[in-house]
Amino acid sequence: MPRIVGVNVPDGEKVDLALTRIYGIGQSNVHLVLEKSKVGASKRAKDLTEEEIASLNQVLGEMKVEGDLREEIRNDIERLKQIGTYRGRRHNANLPARGQRTRTNARTKRGSRQTVGALKKEVFTKLEEQTKKEEKK
Repeated sequence: MPRIVGVNVPDGEKVDLALTRIYGIGQSNVHLVLEKSKVGASKRAKDLTEEEIASLNQVLGEMKVEGDLREEIRNDIERLKQIGTYRGRRHNANLPARGQRTRTNARTKRGSRQTVGALKKEVFTKLEEQTKKEEKK
């Protein structure tokens, strides 16, 4: 497995698809990277020479990818939270920040469903008994 910018790239995949495994590199960026590094897109990752890997590393080193990009995004979100913007408050509340509806859907962001207000009969009677005991004291 070739290691490009600290990421193990799968051997059997073509270079243009394999580079998308790197955080911050999408399909639109891949063609620019391959053009700058002069590597063929149809080549398999296992067939890359050391010079080609070095040129890919050099081109990707100029871009913000992986840790640098993740840190920048994390800092941007933290800044939004600190200055109290609407988006920052949505991030704090763990809700969608870009206008998606939350009445239905939004399960990925909000997590699994939680019942509010409805208790089973057994649980309700236990709670009543506990409150009565506390009132007697």
